[in-house]
Amino acid sequence: MKLSEFKDLDLSVARARIALSIVAMLSLYVDPSTSGGLFHLNTHELIILLCHLSYSVAIYFTLSRNFARASLQLISIFLDLFFATAIAFLTEGQTSASYVFFLFAIIAVGIRTSLTPTIAVTLVSVALYLLVIVTTGGISSFYMMRAVYLAIAGYLIGFFSQQRALFEDQAHELEARAERLSIARSLHDGYVQALAGVNLRLETCRALLSRDRARDCLAELTDLQTGVAREYDDVRKYLRSLAGVEQGLASNFSTPVSDPRFDVRASFSGRGLLGEHILQIMLEGLRNARRHGMANLVKIDVRGIGDKVSIVIEDDGVGMSASASQPWAIASRVAELGGHLNMHSNGSTQLDIEIPNA
Repeated sequence: MKLSEFKDLDLSVARARIALSIVAMLSLYVDPSTSGGLFHLNTHELIILLCHLSYSVAIYFTLSRNFARASLQLISIFLDLFFATAIAFLTEGQTSASYVFFLFAIIAVGIRTSLTPTIAVTLVSVALYLLVIVTTGGISSFYMMRAVYLAIAGYLIGFFSQQRALFEDQAHELEARAERLSIARSLHDGYVQALAGVNLRLETCRALLSRDRARDCLAELTDLQTGVAREYDDVRKYLRSLAGVEQGLASNFSTPVSDPRFDVRASFSGRGLLGEHILQIMLEGLRNARRHGMANLVKIDVRGIGDKVSIVIEDDGVGMSASASQPWAIASRVAELGGHLNMHSNGSTQLDIEIPNA
């Protein structure tokens, strides 16, 4: 899974971290067994919890601004363990809140990665917890067993997270298999039969031409063209439904298209797969300008800029309405490559595309 696809999950974890900070502060405030007694927080505890709350809010707003980088995730893991250790130093006792903070650090890693990183964070958490016990009052059987319970909880979190990921992969595979079967059945029962009918009617046209019955052949071809146009519209609607795109206006072979001049300027380098996608994007942009834009001129500019490829497709056609959606065939390729697409329409249409060159 790509890093960007974890955005919603990371935001949920960030919100949970804020809630943890607030709830922990309230629980220590009402805990009568703390050093300050009931309805009291000593200065050091208040400072560390306020720092944790500030860190939690900062992480949330950073992620909400689409700044989801691998380095940020590593920083959050380090800070979660740091605050858990600090709270353990300040509140160590039978009702210490540090256990929850250590578990949160383990869970935040476990729901996002595999078993091995989760076990690694668990071992670090246990080591830090034992360090707190040694430096604050020596190892007793009670506190030693708490470290053991933390290790068991961390292992279970990692194990069940891994099993959940395997189950999701199996469920996705079953769903994909069912979808492929449904598509194959639809193609076989509908469009393959239609193509077989077209083949038979073309054979009829050949027979009519061989008998010098050109008038009958022309009538047959006219009727065949109408049928092919109808099947084309059906296939187009079916493909758009598979892509989850709203249906637009019908577009069949009888709809007039323009034959614009085109100006292509391209200067970039990259892998073969990237080049294939870029060429398909350029081709689809030209087709859209012909079929929908009724353009007279299409300009395509492709340039490699650092570690990115910039694609600008512009035509002088009729333009698109402000509520029009982005061309789904191009948008899907750009999304697959992890790029960005902006569409501008003001008497004409311009697509600004930026794709990572990786």
